[in-house]
Amino acid sequence: MSTTGTGERLRAALAARLRDRVRGEVAADARRRAEYSSDASNYRVVPEVVVLPKDEDDVLATLETAREENVPLTCRGGGTSIAGNAVGPGIVLDFSRHMNRILSLDPGTRTAVVQPGVILADLQRAAAPHGLRFGPDPSTQARATIAGMIGNNACGPHAVAYGRTADNVRALTVADGTGRRFVAGTGLDPVPGLDELVRADLAVLRTELGRFPRQVSGYSLEHLLPERGRSLARALVGTEGTVAVTLDATLRLVEISPARVLVVLGYPDMPTAADAVPRLLAHRPLAVEGLDARLVDVVRRNHGTQRVPGLPRGGGWLMVEMGGTDTDAAREAVRALTADSGALDHAVLPAGPEAAAMWRIREDGAGLAGRSPAGRPAWPGWEDAAVPPERLGGYLRAFEALMARHGVEGMPYGHFGDGCLHIRIDLPLEKDGSALRAFTRDAARLVAEHGGSLSGEHGDGRARGELLPHMYSDRAIKLFAAFKALLDPDDLLNPGVVVRPDPVDAHLRRPAARPLPAAGGFAFADDAGDITRAVHRCVGVGKCRADTSAAGGFMCPSYLATRDEKDTTRGRARVLQDMANGSLVRDWSSPEVHESLDLCLSCKACGSDCPAGVDMARYKSEVLYRAYAGRRRPAAHYSLGRLPTWLELLHRLPGIGPAAANAAFAIPAARRPLLALAGVDPRRRAPRFPAVPFGRWWWRRGGRRNAAPAGPEVVLWVDSFDEHLTPDVARDAVAVLTAAGYRVIVPDRRACCGLTWISTGQLATARERLRELLGVLDRYAVAGTPVVGLEPSCTATLRSDLADLLPDDPRSRRVADSVRTLAELLTERPTPDPAWRPPDLGGVTVVAQPHCHQHSVMGYEHDLALLRRAGAAVTALAGCCGLAGNFGMERGHYDVSVAVAENALLPALRAAAPGTVFLADGFSCRTQADHLAGVHGVHLAQLLAGRLPPAAAVERDGAGG
Repeated sequence: MSTTGTGERLRAALAARLRDRVRGEVAADARRRAEYSSDASNYRVVPEVVVLPKDEDDVLATLETAREENVPLTCRGGGTSIAGNAVGPGIVLDFSRHMNRILSLDPGTRTAVVQPGVILADLQRAAAPHGLRFGPDPSTQARATIAGMIGNNACGPHAVAYGRTADNVRALTVADGTGRRFVAGTGLDPVPGLDELVRADLAVLRTELGRFPRQVSGYSLEHLLPERGRSLARALVGTEGTVAVTLDATLRLVEISPARVLVVLGYPDMPTAADAVPRLLAHRPLAVEGLDARLVDVVRRNHGTQRVPGLPRGGGWLMVEMGGTDTDAAREAVRALTADSGALDHAVLPAGPEAAAMWRIREDGAGLAGRSPAGRPAWPGWEDAAVPPERLGGYLRAFEALMARHGVEGMPYGHFGDGCLHIRIDLPLEKDGSALRAFTRDAARLVAEHGGSLSGEHGDGRARGELLPHMYSDRAIKLFAAFKALLDPDDLLNPGVVVRPDPVDAHLRRPAARPLPAAGGFAFADDAGDITRAVHRCVGVGKCRADTSAAGGFMCPSYLATRDEKDTTRGRARVLQDMANGSLVRDWSSPEVHESLDLCLSCKACGSDCPAGVDMARYKSEVLYRAYAGRRRPAAHYSLGRLPTWLELLHRLPGIGPAAANAAFAIPAARRPLLALAGVDPRRRAPRFPAVPFGRWWWRRGGRRNAAPAGPEVVLWVDSFDEHLTPDVARDAVAVLTAAGYRVIVPDRRACCGLTWISTGQLATARERLRELLGVLDRYAVAGTPVVGLEPSCTATLRSDLADLLPDDPRSRRVADSVRTLAELLTERPTPDPAWRPPDLGGVTVVAQPHCHQHSVMGYEHDLALLRRAGAAVTALAGCCGLAGNFGMERGHYDVSVAVAENALLPALRAAAPGTVFLADGFSCRTQADHLAGVHGVHLAQLLAGRLPPAAAVERDGAGG
């Protein structure tokens, strides 16, 4: 009997028993286990079963089953634990899907009672109308759960003012490893033997624990002391799910400061900035965050200077938030602070876009720091050590020297007001964990020498548990074990963490992953040609689980529709990482891979919104390319994936033509089988095909440069959509460019970017199309003539995918650099006619749907600037329309496509006042609005051309429709 077969039968039996007892989801399939095998750490531990409990009864039934079957149990919230605290063998309990309700919120007592899966940001939104908030706010607050914060004793930037999670917990309802359910508050009675344990170890509790606020490593048993309030609730905070499971929590809320002002202080370097912290703390700041110049350079390099506010001089900065009863009081506090700061320079950023941009850099730190300044992968593992703030400068200098001795580097940042340093280090984890072990051992000794803690807010987990003897005496280590034995004597809860810890180099994810070199598809040049390295960009920070639309993001629209980990960028990356491992998910054709990628819209939003730079659209395309090499493809790959070919044929084959096609699709009895044959959902409609494509119209009017004889030239590159489906967009672009003083050139050869082939993984054909395109456009790029693209997805293909599909062709970069959107051309440089102004849009109200690819690759800032300059009142939606090219047309995707549209698009269209213009440059975005809301959208070129003076209108002879 094979070991594998035995394991599968035992797993199936465990899952069956749980399904009999649990109302929530119980999953034991390979895909789900792969998704939950990692958190935000370096570790991979594959569970046997994943349970998503509906309620407390489900949790207790799962715990009882674990005890009966002697199966370990690990609790998980948002899966953002950086030390490997939320992965484990046996059963993983995910509270975030269902147990996420705020049970009560009492402004009078300033308390809230919440279920364990409540997202912190949701609690903050509920408390804000009462002028209240939960004090601690880790950077992951948009996806971190309260129970996860309790498990790790999370802190965040504002802990310097409001304390850690432990300081803000009043009571916990828990179940321990023996199955006891009790309420932990003040007093030790719920746990038999605990009082005796405390009295026997008073010396250890008073001398080794609780020495400074960010001492989070080990168990915070100092809260059990009489002088500390004998709070069992607070002592359970930070135990990382190793002694009890949280069922609900009663939390203390604090008042929101009425006025807040952010001041950025510049210093020569980070250690010097750290030296200034103690005197800044005397001014009672709300937050003191450190930010290294190298991290800011990463933002500028990857996202452009527009994402970085103007910073004062320096090589390291402190972001200090001051509060006051009103703005004047807050500004006065800032003046006193800056006078005492010793900074080279400073910048004051009141609440608004610039302050939000600074906080966004700080919040994205873990992902941004995932590549070293030299571009090597950087990892957690020594992520959040803390020392008393007065020793932070000296510790930083010694730590930089330690990194130099080990030949590694990283970009420090963190909660400097609390002495807590975050850093990701480019340790070579591809082969084994020896470098990690050697470095963390020396780092543990160093932090202990500075009176610090191995962890300042993320807990020890698998990353630091083995190192605790460097920080604590044998007596303290035995005390931790004795405490666990009182509550979890059989070591069922999160084994291998804190007590009897696994080695720091056990269960590492990256060394087990085999290389997957690029081969004929994308080059993955930014990842040294290795797809494994590319998918391991995802370290699990989980921003894809957040409602990013609240911050102007678009990432993971299908997750916002389903709320399933499967549909996050992270969940998909985990499955691809497991494919690289090969032990759970086998290869490119594995059903787990295709289930995981099925609801990926290829929106590319993760390429910009994910701080680690994961581009799941590219990975999906590569998977489809490899999985279907030499095999029959889905019908939609032949129809929608080769749409430009069919559109070209439509105007060439005798007897078919646009009129015949329109007539056929107008008859329901003909439309449904035609759509079904094409793999399209029958609830969709085929587009209406215009009689005259743009190219024929252009050449009918002479095929010449337009009538602006003295103006500079601009190339109008007309994509397949605007050529064959919406030629009026291209005609209006000619009118607008001509009115601005340009001489418009339309190349005499058609050139397609291959987008539809790329999105369906037909990369060999896509490369052929792109080579043809380079042959058409490169001569203009060499001459320095700008090329304007109209369809955002096609423009983004040239700006992004072109160079990675044809990396060895020097024309790729030239053409990519020459391509501009219409708004970029009209705002980035002076127009040929100095007197030109955009047509007057005063009094026009616009609801704009930025295309996801534009958001990701080009950005929408130039469009907004142009519209506002023209006088329009603009609301730009945040979030995908849900059609996303072929995705929403394909059979099996319609319901999710509609659900995605309900995130932002459809509510905005329903709420729009009569006469509001729906602006969407993307053909798919306009199609979605038409299909689902009956709203006709316009392209920017159409909006502008419609307001041109009559003399500027372009002839439309023979343009019929």
